[in-house]
Amino acid sequence: MKFGVIVFPGSNCDQDVHYALGSVLGQNVDYLWHGDTSVSGYDCLILPGGFSYGDYLRAGAIARFAPIMPAVIDFARSGGLVLGICNGFQILLEAGLLPGAMMRNACLQFRCQWTCLKVDNNATPFTNRFREGQVIRIPIAHGEGNYYADAATLAQLEANRQIIFRYCSPDGEVTPAANPNGSVGNIAGIINREGNVLGMMPHPERCAEGILGGSDGRELLASIVDWWERGERLGA
Repeated sequence: MKFGVIVFPGSNCDQDVHYALGSVLGQNVDYLWHGDTSVSGYDCLILPGGFSYGDYLRAGAIARFAPIMPAVIDFARSGGLVLGICNGFQILLEAGLLPGAMMRNACLQFRCQWTCLKVDNNATPFTNRFREGQVIRIPIAHGEGNYYADAATLAQLEANRQIIFRYCSPDGEVTPAANPNGSVGNIAGIINREGNVLGMMPHPERCAEGILGGSDGRELLASIVDWWERGERLGA
């Protein structure tokens, strides 16, 4: 399987993602520069965390207009797998590939900590190694991770099982106390209706090996590989 990690000016998690995919999972992975205009030949694109273009205007707002983004949008709309992590999630929202928007954390503080996530849907290319309802641990590091969507959008997300991860307590309770940023519905990650584009604020690449304090992130990335190697296709 061939992965492309898109690097924007200000990306700072691109090397972590490259290492997790290449050195930990043994996959073929390349860096793609924001000025590129083609993503041909790749099976999955990853938009990593960081502060693309300095997060000027708002997080992801300028990166959405990077030269590579029309190719990313076409790739996603043709069914290609896309994973946006943290700033990558913000960029996907700005690009209209996922519904909703991000606001500053409700606490108005940058939060860098481990979080517990409840897996609400394991029937996706990104979560098939988990059990539905399983609690996993993945760290966050963001100042604008407060996900918002209006009531109608939230109803659609619920009805279509597009909410993939929710912040929860270690025993799986979805409570305000377990929510580090104020996201509506404790939402930590969502998928598009077609199921091929996932955006999440937590960083799976930062927990891809036990030496980092946990390896649940490895299982997420390995889910993508397993799904691909089984030859599964969305809508088949």
